[in-house]
Amino acid sequence: MFEKMKDIIAEQLNCEKETITLETNFKDDLGADSLDLFELVMALEDEYSVEIPSEDLENLTTVKAVMDYLKNKGVEE
Repeated sequence: MFEKMKDIIAEQLNCEKETITLETNFKDDLGADSLDLFELVMALEDEYSVEIPSEDLENLTTVKAVMDYLKNKGVEE
């Protein structure tokens, strides 16, 4: 899941895949703004066939947080 997520993040946020770790913060480390995050969430929803409500977004600040969230929603690696 981590490798696929790195691909999606790198494509959506236009950054180097090699710079993405589990601790990477979307805003602080990758400079993502709210529009970037919205597009990233849409891409993740499409990829993993899951809906991410907007009220959950404020807690999804790092790559690990998103992976944990998806696993809790029943998404398999």
